[in-house]
Amino acid sequence: MEMVIQVASAFVGSLGFELLFRVKRDKLFLGALGGALSWIFYLGAAEFVRQEAVCYFISTLLITLYAEILARLKKSPATIFLVPSTIPLIPGGSLYHAMEYTVQGQWEQAASTGKSTLLLAAGIALGMMVGTFIMRSCLVAAKK
Repeated sequence: MEMVIQVASAFVGSLGFELLFRVKRDKLFLGALGGALSWIFYLGAAEFVRQEAVCYFISTLLITLYAEILARLKKSPATIFLVPSTIPLIPGGSLYHAMEYTVQGQWEQAASTGKSTLLLAAGIALGMMVGTFIMRSCLVAAKK
C-alpha cells in the first residue's frame, strides 16, 4: 500500500508542476505518468542496487528514453516530458538537510549529506546524458 501512495504522490506532484508551468492539456497526463514511472523505476532499481545514486541513474536513464520517444510521437520537445517526469527524483530533502547542518555548524554531517546530494544529482544528470545519447545514436543508425 505504501508503494501505491508513493507512486500516486509522484503522479500528482508531476501533474502539479505541469499545471504550474502551463503545459498543454494534451500532454499533461503523459508528463504526470512519467513522474509515476520514474518513481516506479527508482523503487524497482532499489530492490536490486544498494547505491542510491545508481538507482537515480537507472531511473533517469529509463525516463529519459520515455521522454525522447514521446517527443518523437507527439512532435514536441523532449523537455516537456522529461522535466515533470524527473520531479519526483529531485533530492530536495537531502539538499535541505545539508544546508540545515551547515547553518547549525555541524560540518561533518553537512559534508556527508552534501556529498550524498551531489552524487544523487550527478546520477540524474548522467542518466539524462546517457539516455539522450542512446536515443540520438539510434536515430542516426536508423537513418543510415
